Amino acid sequence: MSLSSPPPFEADAHAVVGSRFERQRPPMTQARKRVELTFEVPYSHPSWVLEDEQVPISAVQDEATRVLDSVWRAWSRRTGRAVGVRRDLAIRWDEEHPRIGVDPDVCLLEPPPATAVADLRSLRTWREGDDAPKVVCEVVSHDNAEKDYFVGPRKYAAAGVRELWVFDPQRFGPDDDGGPWVLQVWERGKAGDFRRVYVGDGPAWSAYFQAWLVVKGDGMLLRIADDEEGTRLWPTEAEEGQAEAERARTEAATARTEAATARAEAATARAEADALKEKMAELQAQLAALRAAK
Repeated sequence: MSLSSPPPFEADAHAVVGSRFERQRPPMTQARKRVELTFEVPYSHPSWVLEDEQVPISAVQDEATRVLDSVWRAWSRRTGRAVGVRRDLAIRWDEEHPRIGVDPDVCLLEPPPATAVADLRSLRTWREGDDAPKVVCEVVSHDNAEKDYFVGPRKYAAAGVRELWVFDPQRFGPDDDGGPWVLQVWERGKAGDFRRVYVGDGPAWSAYFQAWLVVKGDGMLLRIADDEEGTRLWPTEAEEGQAEAERARTEAATARTEAATARAEAATARAEADALKEKMAELQAQLAALRAAK
């Protein structure tokens, strides 16, 4: 099916807004001068057609998305929030041109889509209950750097995503706009605009999670933490399982110690009771002997 030219911008279309870099690391004194850039993006575009062919991902990309996927799932379990976490799930938002879309490396869906998991081939946001992802993370690889830096934010702005993280641990991105940057964070404003609020090496604040994004794992992993220094990391499912197992072992060891202490105290109490009985018997014998002597 051939696609018509993208429709002209309407008043309610999404806008992509360049940031002021007020939280940029390194400081502005170390960066080239910049001006704020605001521009509008079409709701869809012929070049945004999703190809059926899957592009192989690198080991770094796979590991980073796998860890983030697990952190989100563990967070969902701890908080009791009903979410869906999907990797490489096609997101489509233009009902008139359903081939238009984007396939994020990993995305968070809250609430989970109404479409049953067995039938979920792609998320079609014009369907009731299939809302746009709340958070998306793209991990930049050598083959997709231009897409993630330039086309990705436009697509996610049009798709209705609330928060986008672009993680470029190997700095594959272009350098013609001051980059490449290890981390970019985009947020949707109250007016519906999509604004880049952070570029740099991290840490960066996630408004959705109310937590910090920190770079770990020799710079190859993006993690979430309660503190800016990244000392209180949100665990993956495996780490949470290990922590639970360690707590169980500690509790079992404590229970064994308490049981042994209780047994020792009981034995001591019995010994003291036996000694008291013997003493009483001895005193009674002495009293009886005194009475007999009278």
